[in-house]
Amino acid sequence: MYLQLDDLTALVTGGTKGIGRAIVEQLLEEGCNVSYCARSVQKDGIAPHTTESGKARAIGTALDVADKAAMEAWVQDTAEIFGGVDIVISNVSALGIPSTPENWQASFNVDMMAFVNLVEASLPYLRKSKAAAIVSVSSVSGREIDFTAAGPYGAFKAAVTHYTQQLAYTLAPEGIRSNSVSPGNTFFEGSVWDDAQRNNPELYEKALALNPMKRMATPEEVAKAVVFLASPASSFTSGTNLVVDGALTRGVQL
Repeated sequence: MYLQLDDLTALVTGGTKGIGRAIVEQLLEEGCNVSYCARSVQKDGIAPHTTESGKARAIGTALDVADKAAMEAWVQDTAEIFGGVDIVISNVSALGIPSTPENWQASFNVDMMAFVNLVEASLPYLRKSKAAAIVSVSSVSGREIDFTAAGPYGAFKAAVTHYTQQLAYTLAPEGIRSNSVSPGNTFFEGSVWDDAQRNNPELYEKALALNPMKRMATPEEVAKAVVFLASPASSFTSGTNLVVDGALTRGVQL
């Protein structure tokens, strides 16, 4: 399927590893220019300078997404470099699972407000785009109470999904689409499940056994869902929460 992403520009937060990196690579393959950020872009293996990837360019920027001013400057710089912004993809989390005051605050700052600030900073540019789209990476932990109880992580992922659908409703008259993707357990090198496999095999095996497919998702499988929803090929899809979990969750999404 032709996704019609050629020459568009996407912002991706948390774009240097796991799902975020897979999203960046998938967008580039489809001809979309990408500006991605992370706390440290060089450390995670993607150079922080402009590179060529087929028809598309990628630019990496090191910043703390919880820093509102830095976020706003990043969005503005991207728009100046590429001549605008068409797609916004929020893919960051503090991974605050234990219920501590520090995790609640970090989850609010990173999972929730970084997304809100990203959208607010990007809206002036999205309003000028003919293919404007917002996609948030939420989680099945925001859809149902999982076996870890998820703590602030699950609570704020639920809030992310709600805010995403709220945006879909309020921005639809302006032609701006908004959708979320809720992955199930996703395995990649350096992930929490990679750590669990090595250091807490009992937890890892318990999580693995819960999935009917008897495996975890790959970042690429989740990224393809994100990129499709972000693309003009999905032009009449807005307000949806696409679950990519291998039938892990049992609740019926009405």
